Amino acid sequence: MPYQLLIFDWDGTLMDSQQKIVTCIQSAAAQCDVTVPSDNDAKQIIGLSLLPAIKKLFDLNGSNEEELANKLVAAYKTIFLEQDQTPCLLFDGVLAMLDDLKASHCDLVVATGKARRGLERVWQSSNTKSYFVDSRCADEAESKPSPDMLKQLLAARNVNAEDAIMIGDTAYDMAMAKSLGMTSIAVTYGVHDIELLNTQTPTYTVNSVKELHSLLTSLITAN
Repeated sequence: MPYQLLIFDWDGTLMDSQQKIVTCIQSAAAQCDVTVPSDNDAKQIIGLSLLPAIKKLFDLNGSNEEELANKLVAAYKTIFLEQDQTPCLLFDGVLAMLDDLKASHCDLVVATGKARRGLERVWQSSNTKSYFVDSRCADEAESKPSPDMLKQLLAARNVNAEDAIMIGDTAYDMAMAKSLGMTSIAVTYGVHDIELLNTQTPTYTVNSVKELHSLLTSLITAN
């Protein structure tokens, strides 16, 4: 059966938001008087839901550290909203790709570590909501790398895992797909480097939006 569902991660896959997220994490750390992480360390948790990401980055796993974790989350959200006057941009070529894919037989959906409110904001700023028939966010499912949001999307669209493709820029995205036996495409222009992506053995790897566009067109046409 042809592929029916294309599942996209958002940050680092469709939108070039990496530096903004890193800067906001570092500003939140400084505001809360904790050690400011390096750019590289902050990058590694992009893609996870916010609270699990903060706990992982700052090693806040004890019950007595919950208050600090929540304080960092609140600071991050405030700082991120303050920077919303300068919206992040889609990667070059994304709109053309979405236009072509929307005209195909496949449905497009989003599986993101953003909260629902955050996804709705970037959809509005980029005028892209109409491309997607469904989505799952961090506050509606278990955090990546749990495949929960993929399972929800498959059930909602009545599609089997083997008839869907997961596209993302992190090992968390690839791990979700791998656990369900789903075809996956790792993009190397986002957050995680090729070595980290390869730990989850993605089905395909691409280095640019142009390559992604070409590969998806080939897969949904040939399949």
